[in-house]
Amino acid sequence: MTRLLGYVDPSEPHFVAAVLTIAFNPLFWNVVARWEHKTRKLSGAFGSPHLACCTLGGAILLLNVLRSHCFTQAMLSQPRMQSLDNPLAYRVGLALLGVGGVFVFSSFLALGFTGTFLGDYFGILKEARVTTFPFSVLDNPMYWGSTANYLGWAIMHASPAGLLLTTVVALTYTVAILYEEPFTAEIYRQKASQAHKRS
Repeated sequence: MTRLLGYVDPSEPHFVAAVLTIAFNPLFWNVVARWEHKTRKLSGAFGSPHLACCTLGGAILLLNVLRSHCFTQAMLSQPRMQSLDNPLAYRVGLALLGVGGVFVFSSFLALGFTGTFLGDYFGILKEARVTTFPFSVLDNPMYWGSTANYLGWAIMHASPAGLLLTTVVALTYTVAILYEEPFTAEIYRQKASQAHKRS
């Protein structure tokens, strides 16, 4: 880690922008989704929970595009690491990008659009929590797949700044998981309790 820091200028504007977008995105979607769950204001404003959820999903996608752009610009603005600048490291990075892509895409297929973009906070609940692949092999595969994508991208660019930013991504997702998991579990616990009362 100390060696990585020797390559990175954390005050460089592109790096700062990348850190801010990495930290902001999960904060944004968690605050908005919890506000919606508590007030139903977005569903009221858009006329339906599905349209409100899709609108939030669109905003999250745009924010993720911005985050990836800032991540890439931060890497390009900082020095490359000679020991990572070789064909083997590039192939390792490419493999990580592939694995991450599989986890992200298969998560999306398993959850659907509203399941991916916090539909349960809008009252759009599945019959039960998804346990098929990739959830059968990894908890929170969307987050860890995304982290693998950033790690692979950083290695392919032989970028110490990218590796450091990937650590920020992983830490941010870890905090998000600690914040989200109990809340989501409670939503489904309440659903099961209501179904039990009706039966």
